[in-house]
Amino acid sequence: MDLEGFLAGMRDSYSRIAEDYAGVPGQAQRPQLIERALLAAFAERILAGCGATVADVGCGPGQHTAALRELGLDAYGIDLAPGMVEVARRAHPGVPFEVGSMLELDRADGELGGILSVYSIIHVPLELRARVLAEFFRVLAPGGLVMLVFQVGDEQGRREEFQGHRIGIDWYRQQPDDLVTLLRDAGFDIWLRAVREAEGAEKVPQGYLIAVKPKVKIF
Repeated sequence: MDLEGFLAGMRDSYSRIAEDYAGVPGQAQRPQLIERALLAAFAERILAGCGATVADVGCGPGQHTAALRELGLDAYGIDLAPGMVEVARRAHPGVPFEVGSMLELDRADGELGGILSVYSIIHVPLELRARVLAEFFRVLAPGGLVMLVFQVGDEQGRREEFQGHRIGIDWYRQQPDDLVTLLRDAGFDIWLRAVREAEGAEKVPQGYLIAVKPKVKIF
């Protein structure tokens, strides 16, 4: 596939709609009840373990990054779209946000204590998911956690318009078992998997996975 073209298309599309996207009800609001509970468990385990920095990958308007910091984590947000990073910085002053790609995180091996990916892996072409999870594994410290939030299903599609803006955003729903296999192949142990039924305007169930990078065994 044309990787550079894919990244440029996603970057430009989300930058173009960033202001309007953040204004849509639900898109920039605090995490829902079950997400808050799972984020609290995610944060508590990180704080009890390595306690290192946490990256909110594909942070969008930044509400989840801010929620992680409220839970006591040294969290920062990263997004491919510069326009989305600008929106996040205005909405959450003092919270660090940066432009970057989940395919090549600008962090050393084992530097992070956790990675949160809320509805960002849904934009990764299926053939690139293993590469993304391998990159997550690389930057996590032993004992570090990754949390994935996604829409459950087998469908995929492309959105070409958003509130009058011409865009090109591909999306892929995910099956929890497929992601579990990919996470294990990357070297992770699974800590939690959960599925919540669709609520409100949601069309499909929502999935949650938390996986751990194993600590090195001495003997």
